[in-house]
Amino acid sequence: MLVLALRSVRGRPGRFLATLLSAFLGAALVMAFGSLHDTAGQPGVDEVSAQTLTTSASVVGGYGTLLVFFAVASTLTVNVRQRAAELELLRCSGATPAQIRRMVVGEAVAVALVGVVPALGPAVLGGRALLGAFQDSGQVSRSVDLVLGPVALLSGAGVTLLASAGAAFLAVRRATRRGVRRARARTLLAYGTLAAGALAAASTFAFSATDAALMAAPAYGAILLSVGCALLAPRLLGALLSGLPLGGASGWLAVRNLRRRVDELSGVLMSLVLFTAISTATVTMQSVESDAVAASGLRKSVDAKNLETLNLTVVGVIAVFVCIMLVNSLYAATSYRSSEFGRQRLAGATPVQVLGTVGAESVVLTVVGVALGSLAALAGIVPFTMVRTDGTLPGQTLGIWLAVCAVAAAVTLGTSLGTARRVLRTPAIGAVTRAA
Repeated sequence: MLVLALRSVRGRPGRFLATLLSAFLGAALVMAFGSLHDTAGQPGVDEVSAQTLTTSASVVGGYGTLLVFFAVASTLTVNVRQRAAELELLRCSGATPAQIRRMVVGEAVAVALVGVVPALGPAVLGGRALLGAFQDSGQVSRSVDLVLGPVALLSGAGVTLLASAGAAFLAVRRATRRGVRRARARTLLAYGTLAAGALAAASTFAFSATDAALMAAPAYGAILLSVGCALLAPRLLGALLSGLPLGGASGWLAVRNLRRRVDELSGVLMSLVLFTAISTATVTMQSVESDAVAASGLRKSVDAKNLETLNLTVVGVIAVFVCIMLVNSLYAATSYRSSEFGRQRLAGATPVQVLGTVGAESVVLTVVGVALGSLAALAGIVPFTMVRTDGTLPGQTLGIWLAVCAVAAAVTLGTSLGTARRVLRTPAIGAVTRAA
């Protein structure tokens, strides 16, 4: 099966392009922050600089590891679902489920290995950019030089390979398990995460306005709530579609397509919810904290600067990777629909109507994802603002929220419509014949 996996990757490289991109960027991210660990451990680095570098590498590196896993998992899940007929044919030919799992995992590991090697260059550039940012803010001494050592190399390769193998194993296992049992486990996990997020957000009121860890509780609460909402998003989307009045042929077809593809779109909805909630909550709370410190007339301590840098860096990393997850998932899901678009055109639909259907689907997904993410963000922002400033909703929220919504809508609509336009360049008969 491993030989078959290598032949599959070599014969159809385009199918694994999204997975390769996720592995490449994930390895570059992990190695860039791992290089801060190597730099902090060099002789001659002062204690303050070493602490700053180690803390940043540990916190953001941990988030990065999770994001790499989710990014690879989202693309592999779409890939495995699109290959349902192929995997079923292998089973009918005598392949056992264990052999199929080894084949899919082997494909993922082979693609990850290809993505790790070219990530060394971007990792060095990213590490230098991070070190320069810390030096410009006065958190790290100018005499410290970047080192890309064993921690960066081993963590980058290890995390990427393990994430790819684990995500592939879970994707093919999920595709072969019964849907009822999977849905029940997903629901229990969602409710448990929502309960934990609500407790974390409520624990904000146990802190005082000057506590250094005040932002941690609402931030983790917003993250957990966003994960819970993301897990329930497909079910909520299905309930919304039952009474959604969209007029016109494109709107009617968009609703029917979304009903049929609710489970396939779970990765897109999860990316939208996480991006909206984490970006809005973290940036807003950091703005409130900075304004409160400025109003008090005090100078920021080194710990406060470290916290601000970490928050902004985490948001930046999450934003980039969630956008990658969105682009990969939408590209894979839309490009796979070439035969569907071809049949619609043969049935009388014009390319404009097909694009209108894809646009309507993207708008509905964006609205649902942004709405759920906004609720999770508010659950963290409001308690933090009440404790820190005695207010309820800070004035910075609207501007930050609008900027986050604009990015989410641009990525979702741009990727879906751009991919659909490229797919529609293929003649309708050719698209249907090639898919058959």
